Amino acid sequence: MITLTGVHKTFGPNRVLRGVTLTIPKASSMVIIGGSGTGKSVLLKCILGLVKPDQGSITLDGIDALKTERDAFLARFGMLFQGGALFDSMRVWENVAFRLMRGPKALPKADARTIALEKLRRVGLTPDKADLFPAELSGGMQKRVGLARAIAAEPEIIFFDEPTTGLDPIMAGVINALIREIVTEMGVTAMTITHDMTSVRAIADRVAMLHDGLIRWTGPVEQMDEARDPYLQQFIHGRATGPIAAVR
Repeated sequence: MITLTGVHKTFGPNRVLRGVTLTIPKASSMVIIGGSGTGKSVLLKCILGLVKPDQGSITLDGIDALKTERDAFLARFGMLFQGGALFDSMRVWENVAFRLMRGPKALPKADARTIALEKLRRVGLTPDKADLFPAELSGGMQKRVGLARAIAAEPEIIFFDEPTTGLDPIMAGVINALIREIVTEMGVTAMTITHDMTSVRAIADRVAMLHDGLIRWTGPVEQMDEARDPYLQQFIHGRATGPIAAVR
């Protein structure tokens, strides 16, 4: 579904991406791991066209992502943001239906609300939560609302940015299970950025480790523990010593 070939991105003297090559198969779940500041978020922004690579190519279904019509391109994506990114002034259902009520194909308010309620049900939230404001929800519920919004327009591809950050282990497990179910049932292509190895094992079909602007290792999640790459092994086991220097 998504192919990156030799992608470079530099900000001043900082070479963030130094030749990333990666293939994300259709209808599969790819998880990108790596330490803070290794370029994971920049990579995601390059795919979405929010940041233009200095070099290299990015294709979506074989079409150059940098040359395609932007609105049609972005309509294929859903996004679960790390902090939820819900609109405080909008009710829960309005957040979920935000995309549905905008643009040339905007739905009538009543139809958009019906879809929003169904998506809320899909992530385990009852209709009585629909007319609340985000501030009236717990962190776990807010994350579920963000997930409902990500799937509201039936996207082909969904990006998950640190989906379990700030959640307790039980709620993180619930979110991981929901992501796995949605990817499987909807047949979407998923790309997740996370530091949480429990999430990696729960939701990944394939894993790619990004370090120092390069993909150090990529492969099926079931092969991750047996891989010999020292960078990968240090990261997944949280070892203080190894080729990845700890920032003091």
